[in-house]
Amino acid sequence: MILPLLFLMFLTMAQNASGQQTVKGTIIDTESEAPLIGATITLVSSDSTTTTVGAVSDVEGNFVLKNVPLGRQNFIVNYIGYKSLTLPNVLITAGKEVYLTVKLEESLESLDAIVVTADSDKDKPLNDMSVVSARTFNLEEVTRFAGGRLDVARLVSNFAGVSTSNDSRNDIVIRGNSPTGVLWRLEGIPIPNPNHFATLGTTGGPVSALNPNLLSTSDFMTGAFASEYGNATAGVFDVNFRSGNPDKFEATIQLGAVAGVEALLEGPLSRKNNSSFLISYRYSFVSLGLIPIGSNAVPNYQDISFKFNFGNTKAGRFQLFGMGGLSDIEFLASETDENDLFANPNQDARADSKLGIVGLSHQMFWGKDTYLKTVVSTSAAQSLYNQDNYLNLDGTRTKFRAVEIDDLTTTYSISSQLNSKISPRFTLRTGFLYEFFNVQSQNDSRNNKPDLDQDGLPDWEKVRDFEGSLPLIQLFAQGKYKFSDNITLNTGLHFQYLNFNQSTALEPRLGLTFDLSNTQSLSIAYGLHSQMQSLPILLYETKMSDGTFKQTNKDLGFTQSHHFVLAYDWKFAPDWRLKVETYYQNIQNVPIESRSSSYSALNLGANFVSEQRGFLVNEGTGSNYGLEITLEKFFNQNYYVLLTGSLFESKYKGSDGIERNTAFNNRHVLNLLAGKEFQFGKDDRNAITLDTKITTAGGRFYTPVDLEATRANNGAEVLQEENAFSERFEPYFRWDFKVGYRLNSQKRKISQQFFLDFQNLTNRENIFQKRYNEVTDQVNEVYQLGFFVDILYRIQF
Repeated sequence: MILPLLFLMFLTMAQNASGQQTVKGTIIDTESEAPLIGATITLVSSDSTTTTVGAVSDVEGNFVLKNVPLGRQNFIVNYIGYKSLTLPNVLITAGKEVYLTVKLEESLESLDAIVVTADSDKDKPLNDMSVVSARTFNLEEVTRFAGGRLDVARLVSNFAGVSTSNDSRNDIVIRGNSPTGVLWRLEGIPIPNPNHFATLGTTGGPVSALNPNLLSTSDFMTGAFASEYGNATAGVFDVNFRSGNPDKFEATIQLGAVAGVEALLEGPLSRKNNSSFLISYRYSFVSLGLIPIGSNAVPNYQDISFKFNFGNTKAGRFQLFGMGGLSDIEFLASETDENDLFANPNQDARADSKLGIVGLSHQMFWGKDTYLKTVVSTSAAQSLYNQDNYLNLDGTRTKFRAVEIDDLTTTYSISSQLNSKISPRFTLRTGFLYEFFNVQSQNDSRNNKPDLDQDGLPDWEKVRDFEGSLPLIQLFAQGKYKFSDNITLNTGLHFQYLNFNQSTALEPRLGLTFDLSNTQSLSIAYGLHSQMQSLPILLYETKMSDGTFKQTNKDLGFTQSHHFVLAYDWKFAPDWRLKVETYYQNIQNVPIESRSSSYSALNLGANFVSEQRGFLVNEGTGSNYGLEITLEKFFNQNYYVLLTGSLFESKYKGSDGIERNTAFNNRHVLNLLAGKEFQFGKDDRNAITLDTKITTAGGRFYTPVDLEATRANNGAEVLQEENAFSERFEPYFRWDFKVGYRLNSQKRKISQQFFLDFQNLTNRENIFQKRYNEVTDQVNEVYQLGFFVDILYRIQF
């Protein structure tokens, strides 16, 4: 009843429209983020009979453009002494006003003249101190691309160097690195795994809890990132929430097969200082059976996200943001078949996860060139797992509790950075991050344990039992120096200290960009990146000979990665871009076993539970190297093309000294995406959209099952560790095709969007894994998801 009532309420509030909408926003300096007073923004129209629509920014850099026609529009922004910027193909709909944050770069060569550039610069990140291996993403891209399931993690799998050849999870593999090397940040502060059904020590999951309808333009980085980013070796998601509309109430109602049912509300808190609110709630209805999940079990999940922008005050700008999620699923042996991706026919299991994040950010400007931004936050992430096994005991099928896991991590964080544009040439940014991890972690298991008390059941043993704190301190300083408009140097240092075991790391970062011409650039970058070990490794407890348990991995230091990148970027035609990157990554101090084995922590992180071992030492190594190519036609003239290819190798050495493929060494990934809009209706306000995506990737390497040893181990799977990652699955292939419809009302300020996303159109049987099947008593192949249709309907008013 709630959603229909909200719809009727806002429908009656919607005013008649004449095919036009309002565009508003802020124009600021790229380096200092100070507002630019008197900058002009103008609608660029190919129709000479159309009245020019333009505006001038006020003392806070704000502007308002009224009577902007619906459809895709182009804007140009000018300011004396700055490079002009064009904003192409901004989508204007009837149901929602558009808000733009425009950053202009000051020119060195002619401070009293405008240097005109027509580049969209979509390939450049928001963080101007990131030189290579970075790009932005936004809500429209998340919605546009086929096969994405409205998931930002799946969106970035279309970019060069990224692989997610797993239909059941969205773990991000960057350049052959483990997904555990990825850092998630929200509004400038690190956050826990933002996925439903998340478990301790992972960064991905089956369904994202991060609602893309709240996204503003955000950054994704795949290596050699700037020195403000720490405790990560693979990549960074630097995500921002947009602010709500400060002038009028708006609503979005959405129904999606994966995303669920959603209600989003936004509007002004007080019109005096442009304050606003934005809040959204989603609830899944996968239980209706609209999509396959690879199991007969029914997942339940829901989440909430919000942002309150309190506007500009004398004390600065305050913003309150947060998100939360709940999810649970129950696997029953009686409902399991041999093709189930997750369940076991001799087990009952239940998994619950909870997530909560709340943060308060404050930004204060000192003069026109310096600001101090501080963010305080708290977060809690809990995962619970209970497993009951079935065992034939004296001819009777006996059920007993086999696994109990309760992991709760509460984090208190404070981050502060001081940014000063000392001159048009030099910008300096310094800051610190303090994270206090309060961990309560308990993991007790009977799996593969002996029966020493002779009661017919395996004995309980502790995997970990920890209650305590792990403070982590990070400091950084980075500078950007422009030798000219064509040569820019970015350099800095990052330091971190883990109080738990007194580990330290000092990391230099360096990047240099040469603009060879108006259309070509060459960049080189180096970064040393360090990351603390995941908590399941660090807190693992080993049973000693006297029967006691000890944290034998406690002294593990940071894993470190030396990352070298060379990039060439060529905008060889209007809206077309070719980018080539080659890289080499040398990884050191990787946890491996002290005895001779093939084990390495570089292979962990792409599943719900990763095998942990004791007595690990920081003596393992690894290397990743490859070539990445991106050919992109930015959306213009109603179509786009994105072709990305990656050729790479990912190797590691365990304590046995043998170089092997990592679990993430697909060796090649190729993505082809294309889309076309067909506009129709009055003023071309409506559109039919067609989008397609073809992905192919090399098969993953895996460790074969030792069938005889498994049978002798009562069906508990035993792998041939001496042959670790020696065999390979068949190549992965998937074709997705999406057809959509976008409608803007002629009489009211209402817009609607609908699409059908046909995923795995050829019903390709991509291998998920080869595992021992207790029913067939053989090693069988289990396949990933087949053909299914994702559906979305969205209405905004």
